[in-house]
Amino acid sequence: MSKLTGTEIAQMHKDYVMQSWSKSGVDALPVEKAEGIYFWDYDGKKYADMASLLVCSNLGHSLPEIVEAIKEQADKMCFMAPAYASEAKSVLAKKLVEAAGADTYKRVFFTNGGAESNENAIKMARMVTGRTKIFSCYRSYHGATLAASNASGDWRRFAAEIGGANGFVKFMNPQMYRDGFTYGVDDEAVTKKALADLDLQLRYEGPQNVAAILMESIVGANGVILPPKGYMEGVRALCDKYGILLIMDEVMAGFFRTGKWFAWQNFDLKPDMITFAKGVTCGYVQLGGVIVNGRIAKYFEEHVLQCGLTYSGHTLACAAGVAAMNYYESAHIEEHVKEMSVIVRKFMEEMLAKHKCVGEIRLIGLFGALEMVKNKETREPLQEYGVPGTAMPWIFAELKKRGYATFGRENFIEICPPLIITKEELEEYLPILDEVLTLADEKFCD
Repeated sequence: MSKLTGTEIAQMHKDYVMQSWSKSGVDALPVEKAEGIYFWDYDGKKYADMASLLVCSNLGHSLPEIVEAIKEQADKMCFMAPAYASEAKSVLAKKLVEAAGADTYKRVFFTNGGAESNENAIKMARMVTGRTKIFSCYRSYHGATLAASNASGDWRRFAAEIGGANGFVKFMNPQMYRDGFTYGVDDEAVTKKALADLDLQLRYEGPQNVAAILMESIVGANGVILPPKGYMEGVRALCDKYGILLIMDEVMAGFFRTGKWFAWQNFDLKPDMITFAKGVTCGYVQLGGVIVNGRIAKYFEEHVLQCGLTYSGHTLACAAGVAAMNYYESAHIEEHVKEMSVIVRKFMEEMLAKHKCVGEIRLIGLFGALEMVKNKETREPLQEYGVPGTAMPWIFAELKKRGYATFGRENFIEICPPLIITKEELEEYLPILDEVLTLADEKFCD
């Protein structure tokens, strides 16, 4: 392939690529290379990746251990059809079952990404239970395929609802700050009311018709929403009460993002199915899947699994997954996340105290968000949900100018750096966010 300039690449992207969640023909930054927590544009400007791209590059970019595993597998065999056993697929499935807990979980169905993982978990739940309805949260995102979109709660589901898919029911999950409460103070009351509302809604829909409740263990793309104490355990209890399967979406929160292999391990519960993607390979090769418990595994030993994908358990992707999982353990990522989380929490607490535009901070492990407001007293969001605005795009643009790359949505900024980030790197780049928040205070707040 001939060497192109950054300008040529950006123009071709603008002319020929359909951009996700955007109008076509918009400008895009051409990226030449990436390593560690950084990436560089074609002018040589360096950016700190403070969101792990789309909260997927958990081990940063160009990690030699993953790159070498991909090269080694490519030299032997890039791909083998799902009906054949391959070393990479078999080993990765075993590792995933063990990470989830081999006392409960037994098998893995591999997919190509998070949306397909949720799509197939929904199909399995319906097959196992013989029921049709899927409950999911308004404050959620589960992917862009048909069922995953219809299960999602945020505005990105709307196009998938044209013609739609049947059996999807939404319920409102707590967002304590936005609902007018204080996390760590009002948990008991919020949990009690939210579970009572969900129980009532299940009864109105007919629990005998509900196959599964699909939830993100920690809501990710809608603002790193931490559930009130006891809420997740209460949802599990409702599932048990009515014979409903619990599917935990770990696509964004899994693989030590919260300091655990899976975020649900922070709670006193066990889901029936675990969907995953992103951090399993850190995006080096696309891969996802569904981990199922013994009951579901046994069902599909006796019944045909009516799910299938050409690239299920893709050999090259599974090799990347094995290397990533080995690195999580050998590099002691769990301990490192806990150490770095202390530094990020201290910074976020300082930002809450210092800035008028920061209404609430939320953090678990290296999964964090700042809730942005115009006024702390009224909690008026800096940008309303579902309404295009200028404040947040301005903030993200100012951060990127300064070499701090991150993302967020209507009124929050995510702090989700690669899990390999060091104390020195945090101390170098977090002050940039402080600088931009100071400008936002002056420009947007009452």
